[in-house]
Amino acid sequence: MNRVVITGLGVISPVGNKVPGFWNNIKNGQCGIAPISSFDTTGYKSTLGAEVKDFDPEALIDRKEARRMDRYCQFAMAAAQEAYHDAGLEKSEIDRNEIGVIIGSGIGGLLTIEEQHSKLIEKGPGRVSPFFIPMAISNMAAGNIAIKLNARGVCTSIVTACASGTHAIGEAFHKIRSGAVQIIVAGGAEAPVTPLAVAGFSSMTALSNSTDPLRASIPFDKERNGFVIGEGAGVVVLESLEHALHRQAPIYGELVGYGATCDAHHMTAPAPGGEGAARSMLQALQDAGLKPEQISYINAHGTSTEYNDKYETQAIKTVFGQAAYNIPVSSTKSMTGHLLGAAGAVEAIICVKAVQEDFIPPTIGYRVKDEECDLDYVPNSGRRSSINYALSNSLGFGGHNGTLIFKKWAEDK
Repeated sequence: MNRVVITGLGVISPVGNKVPGFWNNIKNGQCGIAPISSFDTTGYKSTLGAEVKDFDPEALIDRKEARRMDRYCQFAMAAAQEAYHDAGLEKSEIDRNEIGVIIGSGIGGLLTIEEQHSKLIEKGPGRVSPFFIPMAISNMAAGNIAIKLNARGVCTSIVTACASGTHAIGEAFHKIRSGAVQIIVAGGAEAPVTPLAVAGFSSMTALSNSTDPLRASIPFDKERNGFVIGEGAGVVVLESLEHALHRQAPIYGELVGYGATCDAHHMTAPAPGGEGAARSMLQALQDAGLKPEQISYINAHGTSTEYNDKYETQAIKTVFGQAAYNIPVSSTKSMTGHLLGAAGAVEAIICVKAVQEDFIPPTIGYRVKDEECDLDYVPNSGRRSSINYALSNSLGFGGHNGTLIFKKWAEDK
């Protein structure tokens, strides 16, 4: 089996649109949450969001191409191009049949759907854009990236709600490990800060109603009352070790384990005790050939909802036993909000950087201890600590669970 390494990183997020600035803001505990600015929230119960700032798609993507893409796809393209250039692939002579693309999205082009539906109602069917369908469908981020990069290997899209980005990276990892392909550009993208999405999530009481950006996304805090909707994209370049060494590529870290399970329990609520999440973590540990106590850091799904945080904590205790109290666990959604299908991919980048730099990012906004959430959540300030293995969880509506394990890069296994 091939070893799989990470050779490129790209991000568009509420706390930074390039990896160096993004990671610096994550380390410093910067909050990317503010009142929603993209539409009028009058009458909405939830008015805060984690929006991408200072994003000009036409500065990053060909103007004509950008206008034929939904916002989620623009994010994906920008992040993919950053990762591709970061990996030095534009300067490498490589077989284009050996490059694949797997990009997940929970919803796809919802903003386009809303806009074009309004046109249909107000102006009639003849005014609906001929680009409506290719802008709306959730596989088009992968398709457009493949076209841009001339990537002719596997090209597919994962749709597993909030686990989409994690599953995209995990499935890419297994394909490279098996030898099916040498390089895959993988990740997730989402742009759900739209009138319909915010109304829908709010109606199901999933969103925080707080008006204080610093007390809205507060994972594991006893006063948590819902997640904050966010947007963005995270993309990584995964590559077989042999191929990466042959072209003298930069190596950030190694991906060594992947778990994917289903709760088979409820449309939106996690299984009691985090049973499905626990199995996902155990599966990833087995895939990596690791013992639980070898994990140095856990990037939790940590959405700031009552049951997710409670049950994920229980799942961590199930897997790690007493060792759970010695493993730092943080939720970076306290800074980025919940990026839905992009969350796992953005958090994968955080784990890669955490392992590379031996730095554990914080859970900001934490004030009130919850007796049922009693682990070390790295409250408010990050810390330096040796990290050999980092584990990242993503848990999606529909009971989808995904876990990735990253290892500090060392050529000798």
